[in-house]
Amino acid sequence: MTQVDFYILPDTTLEARLGFACRLAETIQRKGYRLHLHAEDEAMARELDEALWTFRADAYVPHALANAPLASEVPVTIGWAEPPPPERAAQALLNLAPGIPEWFSRFARVAEIINQHQAVLTAKRECWQTYRKRGYPVKAHQLRGQSG
Repeated sequence: MTQVDFYILPDTTLEARLGFACRLAETIQRKGYRLHLHAEDEAMARELDEALWTFRADAYVPHALANAPLASEVPVTIGWAEPPPPERAAQALLNLAPGIPEWFSRFARVAEIINQHQAVLTAKRECWQTYRKRGYPVKAHQLRGQSG
C-alpha cells in the first residue's frame, strides 16, 4: 500500500515550497529512487525544472520534463497533466498539485508539501482527509526553518 508523507513548512511562499521540493527530490534521487514531480500546471513544471538546476550551486539532480526525449533516461521527471508512462516505473511521487492525481497509488511513496499559504493549506487538508478515508497510511513531518 502507498505510504503518504506530508511535509509541513512554516513558510508562506511558493519559493520556499519549491525550494524544499528540490531538496527533497535531491534526497530521494540520491537514495537511488526514481521520482516523479507532479506540478499543478505547465508553468509550475517549468519553474521546477529551472529550480532543480539552480536551488544549490553544488547540487545536481538529473531530471527532465516528462514529455522530453530524455525523460526515460533520468531518475527524476516533472509532469503536470498525465502520469509518467508505465515504463518509467518511478517509486516515488512528489505531488505539488492542489488535488490528488487519480494514479497516485501506482507509487510506493507519495510526498505532499504544505506551506502556510491559505490556498495550499485548504487543498492539502482535503488531500489528507481523502487519503485517510481511503485507508492509506499518512504521516506528518512538521519542519522548522526550511526557508530558501
